[in-house]
Amino acid sequence: MHPSGLAAAGTPRLRKWPSKRRIPVSQPGMADPHQLFDDTSSAQSQGYGGQRAPGGLGYPSASTSPQAAFLDDPVSNMAMAYGSSLAAQGKELVDKNIDRFIPVTKLKYYFAVDTMYVGKKLGLLFFPYLHQDWEVQYQQDTPVAPRFDVNAPDLYIPAMAFITYVLVAGLALGTQDRFSPDLLGLQASSALAWLTLEVLAILLSLYLVTVNTDLTTIDLVAFLGYKYVGMIGGVLMGLLFGKIGYYLVLGWCCVSIFVFMIRTLRLKILAEAAAEGVPVRGARNQLRMYLTMAVAAAQPLLMYWLTFHLVR
Repeated sequence: MHPSGLAAAGTPRLRKWPSKRRIPVSQPGMADPHQLFDDTSSAQSQGYGGQRAPGGLGYPSASTSPQAAFLDDPVSNMAMAYGSSLAAQGKELVDKNIDRFIPVTKLKYYFAVDTMYVGKKLGLLFFPYLHQDWEVQYQQDTPVAPRFDVNAPDLYIPAMAFITYVLVAGLALGTQDRFSPDLLGLQASSALAWLTLEVLAILLSLYLVTVNTDLTTIDLVAFLGYKYVGMIGGVLMGLLFGKIGYYLVLGWCCVSIFVFMIRTLRLKILAEAAAEGVPVRGARNQLRMYLTMAVAAAQPLLMYWLTFHLVR
């Protein structure tokens, strides 16, 4: 064998280790001199690490809710602000249109009542013969609230009286084994229909007669709604004492509402004559007087028509 081959076989081969070189450690804030471009990955991870999860590619992590991601979008915020402004404008427009047809601010005046006013008003409806001063009080050309003046019209008593009338009608039908939801609804709708016809007929009559009055549509609804109080009393007395009690109480209430309407409406429809303190003779004034009498006379007729079938 070749000596070199023996030497290679018998002597172990020495491994050549690479020489140690000192690699400079880059300080934080110092760039590597051999690096061509700055490494900005660490800065991005520090700046956005608290907001984005390590999901990668800049997308929000799965733990972020869709609602939060939607709210963080500036475009969505702008859309929400624009939608809120549109909703506010729409609400303002609806309020203006509603107030044009249904004066909500004026309705608050007609419900400004208290317990003492309700008691005095009910007494005035049953006993109008004892009352002397029927003029409505004013404060700076504005009528005072009903709770301060018993002569002022209100909507609280007519509304509550109408609801009570429907309930009493259901009670009367139930005692006669004639109750049914359809019949009770017919009773309520008939009362509302007659009230609507009354208001429209009076408004048309005032227009034809050319009456200059401060009587409004809401005032008419209030005055015409007071008859439900007498209707309730007549039906209740009919349930307790039969037809005799019904006719006695209803007759008293009919006369009372007739006197009440005459003394109330004459200051509204005959405002000019009442202000002068002397009767004004003439065709137009006679028409006003006939209109007042017709409105007052229609109340007892409707009171009987809407209640006579409830008592047997």
